[in-house]
Amino acid sequence: MRTYDFAPLYRSTVGFDRLFSMLDQAARIEPSTQWPPYDIEKVADDAYRITMAVAGFSQDEIELTQHDTTLLVTGQRKDKDGGHEYLHRGIAARAFRQTFNLADHVTVIGASLEHGLLTVDLKREVPEALKPRRIAIGGAQAAIGQDNAPAQVEDRARVA
Repeated sequence: MRTYDFAPLYRSTVGFDRLFSMLDQAARIEPSTQWPPYDIEKVADDAYRITMAVAGFSQDEIELTQHDTTLLVTGQRKDKDGGHEYLHRGIAARAFRQTFNLADHVTVIGASLEHGLLTVDLKREVPEALKPRRIAIGGAQAAIGQDNAPAQVEDRARVA
């Protein structure tokens, strides 16, 4: 297994420690232990979709919980075998718990379960107060709020 040393990046960046910790954690997880399988797709610039294969689970057996920047998907089967005798059991019925780390301001806008696929729609909505804004440089005019207006220059030769 290949490991990466993020120490040089820690020295030259500020505030990205969470990103490097997630990368380090992702490198340590074996792909075979990630069950149920899932896809993450970018639908639009600020819209995403997580699709999980949860065959055999019904809507009331799956729970979605978002807390700050963490989305937790859990599944717990309610009926235990129902008295069936299986010769081969290939459809997994075990409980699962999958955690997704979301970026800031990403929220779940909807979820659906069809044909054994759980689809979770996400959207990034940055509050207006946190969006970039232009700041004027100047004295009295800047205080008035005309940050994008062209500056008025008085021609002193015509005034005389």
